[in-house]
This record gives sequence, structure tokens and C-alpha cells, in this order.
Amino acid sequence: MKKIILAFAVLAFVSCKKEEKTTIDNSQISTEESATSAVQTPEELGKSIFEGKGNCISCHQPDQKVIGPSIQEIAKIYKDKNADIVTFLKGNGEPIVDPSQFAVMKTNFPVTQAMSDEELKAVETYIYSHLK
Repeated sequence: MKKIILAFAVLAFVSCKKEEKTTIDNSQISTEESATSAVQTPEELGKSIFEGKGNCISCHQPDQKVIGPSIQEIAKIYKDKNADIVTFLKGNGEPIVDPSQFAVMKTNFPVTQAMSDEELKAVETYIYSHLK
């Protein structure tokens, strides 16, 4: 019995290691250098939002329909109808590309409504870049 208690005590001691925190010293990076690397074009910002926090890429691929219409199709229809992508992403516009998928898209409005106007314009710019 003493051996079992000793084994548990050793296990408890070994598993209670303290974690080391690592800090990174950024003082060697010049502000000009870090500011330059952070600057993105609206298209680049839109792409990073589309593929990142917006998670739009999970339903919209550049040139094929997956769950939602392709990015190219969205761009073409919005341009042809002179419609406003930002208004739609804010939840204030009617679905014009694929109304049958509107219920699915509507579940994503909390994500797009939390975005700034600058972020939404960047996403719009990225979408329109597929018309090139």
C-alpha cells in the first residue's frame, strides 16, 4: 500500500511542473519597418478577412459553387445589377445571387455585421477583384 501511495505522490509531483513564460523583445524592430509590413491594400485585407475571420471561403470558392455561389458569380451579378455588396453583408439588402441559399447566408450576418465599414469595403473589393 505504501508503494502505491509513493507512486501517486511521485506522479503528482512530476505532473505539477511550472510552465515557463516566454517573452519576446520587439524593441529591435523599427516602427517604420513594422508599419510597412502591416499595410495592406484593400484587396489584400479583403482576402485575409474573406479567408480568415469572415470564414466566407468555407462556402464561397473563387470559380465554383460549393454551398454558396462562386466569388466570380457574386461579383458578376452585383456588378451587372449595380447592387451593393456591403449593404447586403450588413443584413440590409435582398439576396440577388442565389435566394435559395439566403437562409444559410443569414446565419453568417452576425459575423459580417460585426465588421467595420472599412473591412466590408475590403471584402467587396476582394470579391470584385475576381472580375479581372
